[in-house]
Amino acid sequence: MAKQAEVKELLDAGVHFGHLTRRWNPNMAPYIYMERNGIHIINLYKTAAKLDEATTALAKIAASGRKILFVATKKQAKEIVAEEAAKAQQPYITERWPGGMLTNFVTIRKSVKKMAAVDRMKKDGSFDTLSKKEKLQINRMRAKLEKNLGSISDMSRLPGALFVVDTIKEDIAVKEAQKLNIPVFAMVDTNSDPREVEYVIPANDDASKSIKKIVGHVAQGIIDGLEKRDYKKKEDAAKKEAEKKAKAEAKKAEEQDKSEEE
Repeated sequence: MAKQAEVKELLDAGVHFGHLTRRWNPNMAPYIYMERNGIHIINLYKTAAKLDEATTALAKIAASGRKILFVATKKQAKEIVAEEAAKAQQPYITERWPGGMLTNFVTIRKSVKKMAAVDRMKKDGSFDTLSKKEKLQINRMRAKLEKNLGSISDMSRLPGALFVVDTIKEDIAVKEAQKLNIPVFAMVDTNSDPREVEYVIPANDDASKSIKKIVGHVAQGIIDGLEKRDYKKKEDAAKKEAEKKAKAEAKKAEEQDKSEEE
């Protein structure tokens, strides 16, 4: 079970720093504690509660076998999200969001399959029979696809949820998820509209320390959810095996009784 979010840790990571007061979204008012030097300060007690709520929900989705797609294309979030999502064995988009990534998922999957086809060609030797120009073109195509879609190559169906850093920056991803009723979990700063997502985590979405703290906590929750799923699978398998063994022993005993009677 992921540990509960500590307010002091969130404070040390600068999660409480919002945007300039003139850039605020009034819908974030319930999550704002005060104004200091022209900057809104986020209520970290609410952040901690919302972070725990979101983490618990994401752990359940992961335990059910569905994938959570992490989305963060802003410079200060890319590396952090790629690292944490990979740790939690989840797909992620940290380059440009491919239009239709969710709403036209079949086409995106075709592009992913192109990468696999090139890999097969290289493995079976058919790639070596191509001309130098053809090899160059195919390698360029493969590199471009890898950069944009390599991190979702294992995502064979639509994700069970989206986790987004900065809903303004990733507004296309949020809109696509809304169209398909895919729940959105997001770090929402004081300049964003919390009504656009199902699970709001009020937090500074610009500072790398803040992003690391929130995304790391969420990723750990997902890892715990996956471990719980694996444990249940092993438990079920052991139970099945024990039942099978008990049946076999009962049958053996029955056959032995019959032979003794004869």
